Amino acid sequence: MKKLSECNILIVDDTEMNIDILVGALGDDYELSVAMDGEAALEMMEMELPDLILLDIMMPGLSGYEVCEKLKNNPRAKEIPIIFLTAMTDIESKTKGFEAGAVDYITKPFEILEVKARVQTHLYITIAKKELALQNEILEQRVIERTEELCLTQEITIEALASLAEYRDPDTGGHIYRTKNYVKILAEKLSSVEKYKNILNEEVIKIFYKSAPLHDIGKIGIRDEILLKPGKLTVKEFEEMKKHTLIGYNALRIASLKLGENSFLKHAMEISKSHQEKWNGTGYPDGLSGDDIPIAGRIMAIADVYDALISKRIYKPPFTHRQAVVIIKEGRGIHFDPLMVDAFEDVNEEFRQIAIKYADCDEERVTLNEV
Repeated sequence: MKKLSECNILIVDDTEMNIDILVGALGDDYELSVAMDGEAALEMMEMELPDLILLDIMMPGLSGYEVCEKLKNNPRAKEIPIIFLTAMTDIESKTKGFEAGAVDYITKPFEILEVKARVQTHLYITIAKKELALQNEILEQRVIERTEELCLTQEITIEALASLAEYRDPDTGGHIYRTKNYVKILAEKLSSVEKYKNILNEEVIKIFYKSAPLHDIGKIGIRDEILLKPGKLTVKEFEEMKKHTLIGYNALRIASLKLGENSFLKHAMEISKSHQEKWNGTGYPDGLSGDDIPIAGRIMAIADVYDALISKRIYKPPFTHRQAVVIIKEGRGIHFDPLMVDAFEDVNEEFRQIAIKYADCDEERVTLNEV
């Protein structure tokens, strides 16, 4: 913390006798600088800023009011406290000074004890404000660092959890990276659509992006003979497979009870439970339709289906990007939210580039590049 004796005071007065009095009163306690007019004072402050300014009002050239206004319009100098020196004691003059930005008045002829007391008081306030600002800056930086650390920990935890499910299925290694990027691209596009622009802000999109990898976390509870079956599932097997949405939802719900209703897991729960719902109500687990399906689930549905189509599986080869786009367009208003399909059409090339970047094998990359 800065000491009073280390403070620099700039005295601006065109009368030598006034300067001599002030230097005599303050010289033993502070570092002093002197200017005989407003222009000289402004030039001096280009080189070094004082901690406090004692400023005469009536001077040749720039008046004290004009100097004060210039300083208050200067981002570098606007926080420096200015005490006016004046023989004027009328209310109008004082009001004009305060409106210009002064913090106090010292009237002429000077009372030495008053000068010392007012200067000391305002320097104490200035030092305290600077110290508080510094502490706030340090705290803000610590909060930023801590927040970044927590966000990184959160993302790593999400990916680790998601990977537990993905490692059960060796054909879907890049699935979590592809789908979360699809979700981000599609949500960003939808944020400019009238229906969704007040819902899909930057923070919500970020949460969707982070939560998307958990959409299939429930697959960890599905038996290997069903999850890894190379052929078509029987009706009974498919009924068990459908349970992965509820398994994931319930696991995330238990975790969310620890973090509270406002945690990112609320969206992860929605994605896990509703990404297999269909716009026409024929999906699962709840048979929701239309806008009753959470937005996160509707976005995830397109991302998940597109990725399933363009990916190689033990029971099928990868579809081309063009084939996948056609299939999703055919599902407009049936499987998928119509507005979201329209948005997908606009960003489908970005989907393809993401798929190429995170492709699981060369066969997928070749297929994605087919016309």
